Amino acid sequence: MGRVVLGVAVGVAVAACAVAAVMVGKRVRSKNKWRRVVGLLRELEEACETTVGRLRQVVDAMAVEMHAGLASEGGSKLKMLLTFVDKLPTGCEKGTYYALDLGGTNFRVLRVQLGGENSSIDDQDVQRQRIPEHLMTGTSEGLFDFIASSLLQFIERKENGSEQSQQMRELGFTFSFPMKQTSVSSGILIKWTKGFAIENMVGKEVAVCLQQALARRDLNMRVAALVNDTVGTLALGHYHDADTVAAVIIGTGTNACYLERIDAIIKCQGHLTTSGGMVVNMEWGNFWSSHLPRTSYDIELDAGSPNPNDQVFEKMISGMYLGDIVRRVILKMSQETDVFGPISSKLLEPFNLSTPSVAAMHEDDSPELTEVERILKHDLEIQDVSLKVRKLVLKICDVVTRRAARLAAAGIVGILKKIGRDGSGGMAGGRRSDTNIRRTVVAIEGSLYTKYAMFREYLHEALSEILGEDIAPHVVLRLTEDGPGIGAALLAASQSTQSVDSVQQS
Repeated sequence: MGRVVLGVAVGVAVAACAVAAVMVGKRVRSKNKWRRVVGLLRELEEACETTVGRLRQVVDAMAVEMHAGLASEGGSKLKMLLTFVDKLPTGCEKGTYYALDLGGTNFRVLRVQLGGENSSIDDQDVQRQRIPEHLMTGTSEGLFDFIASSLLQFIERKENGSEQSQQMRELGFTFSFPMKQTSVSSGILIKWTKGFAIENMVGKEVAVCLQQALARRDLNMRVAALVNDTVGTLALGHYHDADTVAAVIIGTGTNACYLERIDAIIKCQGHLTTSGGMVVNMEWGNFWSSHLPRTSYDIELDAGSPNPNDQVFEKMISGMYLGDIVRRVILKMSQETDVFGPISSKLLEPFNLSTPSVAAMHEDDSPELTEVERILKHDLEIQDVSLKVRKLVLKICDVVTRRAARLAAAGIVGILKKIGRDGSGGMAGGRRSDTNIRRTVVAIEGSLYTKYAMFREYLHEALSEILGEDIAPHVVLRLTEDGPGIGAALLAASQSTQSVDSVQQS
């Protein structure tokens, strides 16, 4: 009997040891998996590092590329496009002006009444309309006849047969497609994007196509300004604050423009302006520098995009791409460990995680991170992850967003450096010691900036760090609302006081 008891006891002990060994093995494997995840996170943090020193290198590189782009066509990744806008609104414009904003599958018609003093906008009306799909691939006449008809209906409803309806109206036209500007009110379409494919219009004067359609509707209206959305934002910013020298849009895409001295635009030699300056459309999304902290995830995203090696800066800082960078990091961790469970088909699909979802996870302050859990389940079909893993996802969002915001801040300071408004006097690495520092305003808009609080906070923080405590208080980021629409109407107003374009060939 004793032997039986002893045998049972030994058996139980062996079983217990076996169970313990299994448990220890699981614990070791779990630690190893988590160690690998932490290693991948650390690699991401190091690759995305944006020290003040590195950001200042990006600032210098941006200023250098701006100089090169102003010197010659094709001299830089920055196109530095001439807009021929040499006169920005001052706040004293008066009268009623119209604007068209065409930048995608919807277009907007606006009517703005200006008070003539104190930068007042007495009244404004907006109508949004969807463009029928067949017109996006039809003919230029079909598209612009539809727009002109919509504009006519809008005007008739607003003016209702008043005396004003007999007068020549001034129109600002925001056209957010690649074009080569030839004057403040004309430009040639280079190519269509965003689902448009009207072949007979490529190479044509955009404003002429619209003007002809207006004539066919007997609309007494002149296209006074043809601009892109960033220039409209600068116009609106300058209307409210004369210290506004640049504008930045950071939304689904990103771009910037600024007011440059005409004698600094070498490729513009031979042109004269009454103001001595001209707004330059940077197309800064295409900026590239070896100082940009690119990761393997950025390189893979770029390689799989429709435009590899283009828009590198945009792919690192804009709302179109931040969500997919986060998705790629989670996918990499899922491929090398099982902390996220089985790899779902949704996790494998590019752009299944949007930047608004990243923002919602990043700003989840609930104790259990329930919003992170919900979005992982809904957007990527990642089920039942622990709180520890949810905190990991939040950290990934933070790293990717912080890098984007700080690089955007460096881009802004790069513009200020080029025009001598960063306190360095335009010299690399130097700082001005005089106390007569001019107040400088940068107009800014776009959903990533306005709707993502952590992005906005990181951008402001980096701006202050780069500029330093002496200069930062003199630089103001001013939020504008609807620069592409209202700004275009304001540019029509500022141009209407001139009988001819102020930019002319000498």
